[in-house]
Amino acid sequence: MNKEYIITVFSENKVGLLSQITTVFTCRDINIESLTTSESSIPGIHKFTIVVITDPEKIEKLVKQIEKKIDVLKAFVFTPDEVVQQEIALYKVTRSNSVEKLVRDHHVRILEICDDYIVLEKTGHKEDTQSLFELLQPHGVQQFVRSGQIAIIKSKRELLNEYLQKRENTTKA
Repeated sequence: MNKEYIITVFSENKVGLLSQITTVFTCRDINIESLTTSESSIPGIHKFTIVVITDPEKIEKLVKQIEKKIDVLKAFVFTPDEVVQQEIALYKVTRSNSVEKLVRDHHVRILEICDDYIVLEKTGHKEDTQSLFELLQPHGVQQFVRSGQIAIIKSKRELLNEYLQKRENTTKA
């Protein structure tokens, strides 16, 4: 049965690595629902957060294939209940009193106000940002963009640090 998984990939920041990683998904016929990249908490190491919908058997094989890439340090897979995840959405909407009421009612941040439009920011789960988009549609959404998900594991352990420590200890032995 297909379900959502969040894959975190830690790597060096190398040109072409993103292409190599996405090719693994293409070869396995798995669509990427969301993808973000950023620096991690460890200097010099970057983090890819990739959301997919697939079955448990495919996800394990996928992660093993990703880890075979030379510049990938480690990849982990999580279910949504194992992480805290958010995304950000921006909305450019025709300015009106009704839009300003929606802003107050839905805890939306105003980024810019002009005579004929207003730019809004909403942070939350995909359902939250999509729900606000649907509420704003009748009021004239001129532009809409949503980021990929970002996620942090709920575990008290930092899995990458543990992995790097084990690797260092193995190298010394």
